[in-house]
Amino acid sequence: MTELLKGPDRDAALAELEAAGWAHDTDRDAISKTYRFKSFVEAFGFMTRAAFWAEKLNHHPEWSNVYNRVSVVLTTHDVNGLTELDLRLARKMDDLAGV
Repeated sequence: MTELLKGPDRDAALAELEAAGWAHDTDRDAISKTYRFKSFVEAFGFMTRAAFWAEKLNHHPEWSNVYNRVSVVLTTHDVNGLTELDLRLARKMDDLAGV
């Protein structure tokens, strides 16, 4: 089972993600971000590429798409909070989005 992030490693990871535009929801111990693209096709393409990575990591986001925007929430439901899986998927999504 994946373990909750704790201590200095957690603080450093959250600081890194917040600097990249992610927000921390302390009530859910989740991170969220909205990506904006030039068109629906680009947004949908991003979601498709991210879906392959989510499946590879066996860690699936909560997300929605409206035209050129994709809103993402990441948390690990099995442990009710943030884990290394969330960090890995967040970083991969930023890479895929060209952030």
